[in-house]
Amino acid sequence: MQNPDSGQGESTKNASGSVHSDNNATNSGEIKPPGFDAVSVLWTFGKCLGALLPVYLVGYYRVSASFLVFGLMVYTGWRHSREAKEARLRSAIHHYDNEKQYTSMKIFRSKKDLPAWVNFPDVEKVEWLNKILQQVWPFVGQYLEKLLVETIAPSIRSSSTHLQTLTFTKVDFGDKAMKVVGVKAHTENERGQVLLDVYISYVGNVEINVEVKRYFCKAGVKGIQLHGMMRVILEPLIGDVPIVGAVTMFFIRRPKLDINWTGLTNLLDIPGLNIMSDTMIMDAIASFLVLPNRLTVPLVADLHVAQLRSPLPRGVVRIHLLEADDLPAKDNYMKGVIAGLSDPYALCRVGPQTFTSHVVDNTVCPKWGEMYEVIVHEVPGQELEVEVYDKDPDNDDFLGRTKIDLGIVKKSKVVDEWFTLKETKSGRVHFRLEWLVLLPNTERLEQVLQRNESMTVSSKTSDPPSAAILAVYLDKAEALPMKKGNKEPSPMVQLSVQDITRESRTCWTTINPKWEDAFTFFIPDPHKQSIDIQVKDNDRIQTLGSLSIPLSRLLSGPNLSLDQWFQLDKSGPASRIYINTVLRVLWLDEENIPTSSTEAANLAAGLSKIRPQQTSPDPSFATEGVLRIHLLEGQNLVPKDNMMGGMVKGKSDPYVKINIGGETFESRVINRNLNPTWNEMYEVVLTTLPGQELHVELFDKDMDMKDDFMGRYAGFVVSLFQWYTLNDVKSGRLHLVLEWVPTVSQPDRLDQVFQFQSRQSYHNKAFPSMALLFVFVERADGLPLKKSGKEPKVGAELVVGGTSHKTTVCDRTISPQWDEAFYFLVHDPREEILIVKLSHSWTLPIGSLVVPVRELLSEPDLVLDQWLSLDGASPDSQILLRAELKVKHTLAVTAKRVTVTEMVPEEVTEEPCLPGTLPTHTNPEPSFGSEGVLRIHLLEAQNLIAKDNLMGGLKKGKSDPYVKINIGGVKFKSHVIKENLNPTWNEMYEVWRYSSDQEVQVELYDKDMDKDDFLVHRLMCGFLSLFQWYTLNDVKSGRVHLVLEWVPTVSQPDRLDQVLQLQSLQSYQNKAVPSAALLFVYMDRAHSLPLKKSGKEPKAGAELVLGETTYRTKVCDRTNSPQWEEAFYFLVRDPREEILIVKLSSAWDQAMASPDSQILLRAELKVRHTSISSMVLYSDIARATVSSLPSVSVPEEAEVMPDVIPETRPPHTTPHPSFGTEGVLRIHVLEAQDLVAMDKLMGGLKKGKSDPYVKINIGVVKFKSHVIKENLNPTWNEMFETVLNPQAGQEVQVELYDKDMDADDFLGRFMMRLSDVISSQYTDQWYTLNDVKSGRLHLVLEWVPTVSQPDRLNKVLQLQSLQSYQNKAVPSAALLFVYMDRAHSLPLKKSGKEPKAGAELVLGETTYRTKVCDRTNSPQWEEAFYFLVRDPREEILIVKLSSAWDQAMGSLVVPVRELLSEPDLVLDQWLSLDGASPDSQILLRAELKVRHIHKHVPTINVLECGTKCAQPIQSAALCTLTALSIHVIIGFDRNCMAGEKD
Repeated sequence: MQNPDSGQGESTKNASGSVHSDNNATNSGEIKPPGFDAVSVLWTFGKCLGALLPVYLVGYYRVSASFLVFGLMVYTGWRHSREAKEARLRSAIHHYDNEKQYTSMKIFRSKKDLPAWVNFPDVEKVEWLNKILQQVWPFVGQYLEKLLVETIAPSIRSSSTHLQTLTFTKVDFGDKAMKVVGVKAHTENERGQVLLDVYISYVGNVEINVEVKRYFCKAGVKGIQLHGMMRVILEPLIGDVPIVGAVTMFFIRRPKLDINWTGLTNLLDIPGLNIMSDTMIMDAIASFLVLPNRLTVPLVADLHVAQLRSPLPRGVVRIHLLEADDLPAKDNYMKGVIAGLSDPYALCRVGPQTFTSHVVDNTVCPKWGEMYEVIVHEVPGQELEVEVYDKDPDNDDFLGRTKIDLGIVKKSKVVDEWFTLKETKSGRVHFRLEWLVLLPNTERLEQVLQRNESMTVSSKTSDPPSAAILAVYLDKAEALPMKKGNKEPSPMVQLSVQDITRESRTCWTTINPKWEDAFTFFIPDPHKQSIDIQVKDNDRIQTLGSLSIPLSRLLSGPNLSLDQWFQLDKSGPASRIYINTVLRVLWLDEENIPTSSTEAANLAAGLSKIRPQQTSPDPSFATEGVLRIHLLEGQNLVPKDNMMGGMVKGKSDPYVKINIGGETFESRVINRNLNPTWNEMYEVVLTTLPGQELHVELFDKDMDMKDDFMGRYAGFVVSLFQWYTLNDVKSGRLHLVLEWVPTVSQPDRLDQVFQFQSRQSYHNKAFPSMALLFVFVERADGLPLKKSGKEPKVGAELVVGGTSHKTTVCDRTISPQWDEAFYFLVHDPREEILIVKLSHSWTLPIGSLVVPVRELLSEPDLVLDQWLSLDGASPDSQILLRAELKVKHTLAVTAKRVTVTEMVPEEVTEEPCLPGTLPTHTNPEPSFGSEGVLRIHLLEAQNLIAKDNLMGGLKKGKSDPYVKINIGGVKFKSHVIKENLNPTWNEMYEVWRYSSDQEVQVELYDKDMDKDDFLVHRLMCGFLSLFQWYTLNDVKSGRVHLVLEWVPTVSQPDRLDQVLQLQSLQSYQNKAVPSAALLFVYMDRAHSLPLKKSGKEPKAGAELVLGETTYRTKVCDRTNSPQWEEAFYFLVRDPREEILIVKLSSAWDQAMASPDSQILLRAELKVRHTSISSMVLYSDIARATVSSLPSVSVPEEAEVMPDVIPETRPPHTTPHPSFGTEGVLRIHVLEAQDLVAMDKLMGGLKKGKSDPYVKINIGVVKFKSHVIKENLNPTWNEMFETVLNPQAGQEVQVELYDKDMDADDFLGRFMMRLSDVISSQYTDQWYTLNDVKSGRLHLVLEWVPTVSQPDRLNKVLQLQSLQSYQNKAVPSAALLFVYMDRAHSLPLKKSGKEPKAGAELVLGETTYRTKVCDRTNSPQWEEAFYFLVRDPREEILIVKLSSAWDQAMGSLVVPVRELLSEPDLVLDQWLSLDGASPDSQILLRAELKVRHIHKHVPTINVLECGTKCAQPIQSAALCTLTALSIHVIIGFDRNCMAGEKD
C-alpha cells in the first residue's frame, strides 16, 4: 500500500492530477475529465509565477542582471548535482537488484570497482550472511522507525523551542538491506582476539520525511549510499559462554557516503554546500566509528571496557619526507609555448592525521627534509597515503600519489626507499620510515633523549622528535561545584601538554559527568613536561576545577602509569576526577634492523620491498610442549552386559575416550573384561597455559544400541602416575600416566631419548616422538612468472613424514608473504625430512625445498633461520623460513615408568611401526587369504513322496519340490519344480568358509499355498564325498543327487586359462556362474585425507565393490588418518574383466580425496585349483545341464525426497511434444534354410558348407548375430531391440555373410520398409534372399508401442519369463523416457569458480551424457534420453552431476518402481541432490511406458504342446525345448493344430 502523504505528493509533482482526481471520482461515484482539476491548474500557475517572479522583481527594483545570472548558475549547478546523485543511486539500486547480470556484462570498468572478494582470494564471500540480513531487514526498519519516532523526535523537540512542532511524517527504510560483500579474517593477530575486516555496502531506498509545522518547513532524505571496510575485533576470548567478551567495531578509513536530499534540504545539493554537508555528516560518523574512535559493545559483565574502547596504540611511525625526483612539470607560460617547472608540496595522511609539507618553488626535484610522527592504531590495515601537488593560485595540480602499508614498516623496523608515484607519467618520492615500539620502562629513555638531540631537522615546520607518548583516559568526575544561580553545569575537560590542547565531549547538566574519552600526546622530554587538566562549563568561561600532573611522576610509577582518583584544585571540597595516564618510551630497535634494507624490487602497490635477513615470528612461537598420555588399565569396572533378561550378570566390553585441548582419542575395545589392560599411548601438542582440563570417559561397546556409560573423570593436568577413581558410577578406577614433556634445544639429549623410547611398545602401535619441529614460513622472493606472463597465486605446503600443512594462498605476486607457523611431531630427527613445496593455487608447481631434519642438529641452538634457494624455480627464487628443532626433555621420573610396559605379557606386545614413517606394507592375521570355496551342485532327486492329494485325499497327486541348503549360517534356496516327483534342478551355489568341520544341512519341501510340507526333516552331508546320491531320512522313499566340491585356491596365474575354459562348459538353471578365483582384500589404513567442507576431520569409512558384491568397513572416529584393519573376500568370475572399486567417504555421505591422500591395502588373488577328477566331474555335469541365461545385476535401492519448489522456478518441465512418443522394434532372427555353400574343399573339387551370420541395419543402428559353424540350415534364435521414432522412408536392411579368415563371403540380402512393419504390428515370415541362387531367412518383426498402463506390467513380465534366446537377450518390459531440464544452486568448485555442469544418466548397463554447460551454478540442458527397462520393479535410474566430468557435484537415485505409483507413470518435479549443498536441486521428467501386448500373441505351455505332437513334429519340438522363444511357440502351435487335424 502507498503512504497517503507520499501518494498525494507524487500526484502533485507529476502535475497530472490523475491520482487526486481518481480518488475524488472514487469517493463521489463520478468520473471527472482530467483537464478540469482545480488543484492541478493552481499548481501549474504557481510554478509559472514562481519562475517569472524573480525576473519581474529584478526589473522592478532595477537590480543588476548579474544577480539573475548568478541565481540561474546556482540553480543549474544544484540541478546538475541532484540529477547526478539520483543517477548514481538508480545505478546502485539497479546493480543491487541485478548483481549477477551486472557482473556478467562486465560493467565494472576497472579492478578497483570489483567487490573485495574478487580482488583478494583471502576475502571470503558470505552470501549466507546477506540472506540473513535480507530476511531481518524489515524488522530492523521497524526498530529504527520506532527509535526515530518514540526516542529521537521527543529529544529533538525538547532541545529547542523552535523545534517543538517537529514530526517524522514518513519513515521507510526500504527493502534494500545492507550487504556484506566480503569478510577477511586475519590469522597473524594475537591469540586472545579474532580480527575481521568486513566490507559493507549499503545502497538503500530509504525515505525519511521531517516536517516542522510551525514554520511550514518540510525536509527529508530519499536514498543513501554507504561503502567502506569496517574492522570487527572480538576480544577478549574467554572460556565461558558467550566465548567473546566484547565486540569492537570501527572504520580504519572513512567510508564513502552519498545522500539524496528532498524538500528544504534540497539546498544541500547546491555545489559547494553538498560537499560541506556530506563532510559534516562524515565528521559526525567519524567521531564515533573511524579510528581512533571505536564502538565497543560488551557482552559480559565486569569487563574493562575502557581498555577495549581506547587501547594503547600499536606503535608510532616516524616519517622522514626527504625528497622527490622527476616530477611532472605543470607550470607553462605563454599558453604552453614555454614549458615551466612545478611548485611541489606533499600531503601525507595516516587515518585522521594529516601533514602538509612546505612548498618548494620552481623545481621537479624538490628536497623537503621534513619529519612527522604518526600514531598507528591498527596493523595490518592502516596505510600512509601520500599525494603530491603543484601549488597554483587557483587550483593545485595533481602530480601523483602512492600508498605504503605500515605493516611492512613494522616488520622491517626501517624502510629507506624511493616510492614510485601512481596515476602520473613520472615521479618518485624518497621516504625514510621508522617503526618506534612502545617500551613500558625507562631503561632506554636517556639513550632516546641523546639520540633525539643529535637528530637535525632542516625544516622549521617540523616538530622536534618525541621521546615518549602519553595516553590519557578521561573516565569520570564526582561532586563538581554548581554554576552561578545554583544550576547544574554541563562540564567538559581541556587537557594540555605544552602547547597542545585537546577537549573532551560535553556531559549536559550533571555534577557527576562520565566522559570516557581517550587522548594521546607526543612528549619530547618527560622530565620537563606536565599535563594540565581544566574542568570547565560548556561556555568555556567558568572553571569547575583544575589539576596539574608532572610527567616525571609517571616515570616512578608502576608500569609508567597512574590509574587513580585525583583531587581537583579550585573546586568543591569533594570534587575529584578519575584519570588513567600511561606513558610509553618510543624506541627504535636499531639492533635488529636488516643490514640490506635497501635491496629488493618493487612491491605490488609500487613500494619497495625490504628483505629482512631473518624471520620475525611471534614471541609465543616454539613455546609448546607435548602431553603424553599412557592409558594402562582399569579395575573393578561396572558390568553392563546382562544375560537371560538380567537374571545373570555379565561383563562389559570397555573402551576409553580421552579429550584434551580439542583433541580426542579413543582406545580399542577389550571384550568381556572388567579389569582390562590397554597399554596405549597418545600425544597431543599443547601450550604451557596452566589449568587445562583432561576429560576421560569409559563406555561399554554394544552392537545394536547406544554404548553404555561406565564412568568419567575430569580434572586438571597435574598428577603424573596415578589411579583415577571414576565418577557417576558405583565402582571402577582407571590407571593413567600423564607426562608433560617440555622441549629443549639440547642435541646431546637425542641419543638418551632414542634409547629410552626404543624400549617402549604399545598396543595401539604408537611410537613416542623424540622432538618437535617448529617451522615459521615468512616470505618468498624472486619467484618465476606463469607461462601466461601473470604473477602466480602462491601457497606453500610443508610435509614431514605423514603430516602435512598448507599456508594460505597469497594474491598475485612474485614475493608472497605468509607469516604462518606450524609444528610437527618428529619420531627420529636423524631420518626425517622437511619438504616445502610452492605452487600456484595448489595446481602448478613453482619450486621446492628439501631440508633434512638432521642438518638442524649441527646448527646453533638447533635453529635454521635464513633465506634458502628453491629447487625447480628460477635461480633467484628464495624462501625465508625458520626451522627450530626442540628435543623432548626426558624427566628422571619417567625412568620408573618403563616398568609399566614390562607388566604387559610378552605375547600381546606388538612391535611399533618404524619411527616417523608410515608402514610400507600391511600386517594382516596369519590366517588371511587361506580360505577356499565350497561349491554345491544340486542336480536332481528321485522317488520323492507325493504330498499333494486330490479329491479330498481320495486320489494321490504329486509334489512341488524345492531344496533349502544351510552351511555355517549361509542359506540357499532352489527354485520350485511343479508337480514332479523326479525333479531336475541343475543349480550351483558357492560359499566361502573357514574350516572343514562344518556340516551341510539339506532340507526338501513341497510348495503349498499355505504351509509348505516337509519331504525330509534334515540331511547332513560331510565334505569328503564328491559325487553321490543321498538317501532322504525320516521318509518312506526318495533320494537327492548332490555334488559337494571343496575348491582350494593357489597363487598360480598360469592356471587361470584352464579354469576359465572349464568354467565356459558349465551352465546352470539358477544362472549361476562358477567363480574362477578368490580376491582377498585387507584394508589397513589411510592417511592425509582431506578435511570436510565444515573444516572438521572426517569420519572415514571405506566401501569395497566388485561386481554385485559390496562390503563396508567400520566408520572411524574423526581423523584424517583412519585405521580399519579389516579383511574381506570376493568371488571373482573373470579376473581379466572385473574391477575392484574402493570408495572413501565421511560417514557414507561425502566423498573424499586430495593429491596427498593415500590408502594402504593388501589385495591377494588366488586362482581356484582344478584337479583332473573335477574335470571329469564337470564333463558329466555338462551333459546334464540345460542352457540358461545369466542374471541381471540390480543396484541397491535408494529413496528420493523432492524438495519444495521455489515459486520463482518452473515447477515442471516443458519438453518437446514429441517427447515419449517412440516405440520399440523387436527383431527375432530364428533360422535360415538352403543357404549357398561358400567354403570349398580340396581346392574347390569338393563342395563344403558355410559359417553364416546375419547383419541388420536400421539407419545408424546395427546388429550382428553370432556365427553358426558349417551349417547351411542354421538356427540362431536371437532377439534384438531398438527404440525408434518412425520416420518416412526408413528401411530394415538384412544381409547374410559367410565367416572366413580373410574377407567374409556374401550370402544374400533383402530389405523391407519400416512403415510396413509398423502398420502390421507383428510379422512372422520367411524372406527370400536376393542376389544369390538360393536361401531364405525366418524373421519375426514386432513393432511394440508403449502405453501408460501399469496394470499391464505383470502380464508383460510373465510373458517375458517364458522367452529365452541364444544371445542371452532379455526382452524389455517398458521404456523409460527422461527429460533433463535444469538444475539450480549447485556448489562452487574448490577453486571458487562456478562449475561447468554436465549430467550422466545410468540405468543398468546403459549410460548417457548431457552437454556440458558454460560456467554457472544453474545449468540448463533441455535434453531427452530413453532407456530399455527389463524389470521396472528392480532397476534404478542414477543421475550424476559433475563439473566437466572430473569433479563430482551431486547425484540422484530414482528407483524405477516409484514411477509405478505416480499418476500416468510420470515423475515431473524438482528433486534434491545427494552429496551437494542443501539447496542443490535438479528438475527432470521421468516417464515410464509399459510395452503393449498384441492380442494375437498367445502364451501357451511348451511342454504340453510337445506331448500332443510328439511324432509328427519331433524336430520342431526339439527346437522349442532348446530355444524357448515365444514366437517359435506361436509357429509351433499352428503346426500342432494342423497335426491334430491330420
